[in-house]
Amino acid sequence: MDNLTHSLVGLTAAKAGLEKLSPGATTLCVLAANAPDSDIVVLAFGDRWSFLQHHRGITHAIVGVTCLAVVLPLIFYGVDRLWSRYKDQLPQTNLKGLFIASFITSATHPVLDWTNNYGIRWFLPWSQKWSYGDFVFIVDPYLWLILGGAVFLLTARTRFLKIIWGIVAAATTFLVIASPRSGGLPYPRLIALLWILIVAAFIVLMMKNAQERWGTKIAFVAIVIALCYWSLLAFAHSRAVVRGNEEAARMANGETVARLAAMPRLASPFHWDCVFETDRAMYRFDFSLLGTDTSNAVRYEKPGPELKSVVDYVSQQRSGQIFLNFARFPVLKVADPGCSTRTLVQIADLRYTEPGRSRGTFSLELPIDCAIVRSEK
Repeated sequence: MDNLTHSLVGLTAAKAGLEKLSPGATTLCVLAANAPDSDIVVLAFGDRWSFLQHHRGITHAIVGVTCLAVVLPLIFYGVDRLWSRYKDQLPQTNLKGLFIASFITSATHPVLDWTNNYGIRWFLPWSQKWSYGDFVFIVDPYLWLILGGAVFLLTARTRFLKIIWGIVAAATTFLVIASPRSGGLPYPRLIALLWILIVAAFIVLMMKNAQERWGTKIAFVAIVIALCYWSLLAFAHSRAVVRGNEEAARMANGETVARLAAMPRLASPFHWDCVFETDRAMYRFDFSLLGTDTSNAVRYEKPGPELKSVVDYVSQQRSGQIFLNFARFPVLKVADPGCSTRTLVQIADLRYTEPGRSRGTFSLELPIDCAIVRSEK
């Protein structure tokens, strides 16, 4: 999930009661909820393929999250001890309380990340196996509203904090209503209207002193609503898998379906992308749980014996090795099979894009000598 969602989860957990465990617990909750994404430091020492190799790696696995959950409270407690010695006063933090807050909020990060189709490797360094929830899109504006609205009501007490929340509200509203990605939303005008009305409702509740009237109940209600929303998405995902298997059996036309994934779309619980593999090809199509049209299917033949040298070449390249270890549904295409000197091998993870379409680390193009292409023919 995006770091705004992780931060809102940490803040909501703090306002639900974890902040009472120790001074500094609120800040710790936000940091702990984001700590596994510290693997971004890889970008300072490597390239994008290094990041693809290590992102959602050891810091997101059970052993890494546990270590981070221990280290963060110790840092907070150590800094507090040093500061109290410098100021000649008693330490303020409660180490036990910090540990409890840290373990709870640290655990939310890999769970949230598991829910989407990027996946998690829970048991690194012992197992490289990826696990995917596939029922929450990697950025979910509805979670922003649910959790953000709650912590806004519970924290917007001073003029400074109201300005900060105003900036956050303006930025997220722009992303939902006016950014290029907003064009991918279903019923964009309806969502924009509902978004503005709900944001306005939160502002009215703040002016009506909702925080003083309901206190931490607001955070608990937000958590319950978020969990109910997750449950509805999980149910929709189960229906999408059933529907996807039905369509896959029809499209495969005699081929054996080996595996299938149904994946959510941005802010649209009724629209799903489906990718499946057969003994001969990879397929991708999208559909609505409320409709029947699946005419947009694409099909990519698996590389046959004639491309063995090409596959071997790709698997020997560093970027190719990293990409293939990450990709869930890798597809390969030679840009110009009839070339005379050099051409490109185009590879993509069909979860996200198709060969020949640039999409960051989700696609890859490697130059290759045509002699390699022709060697198996």
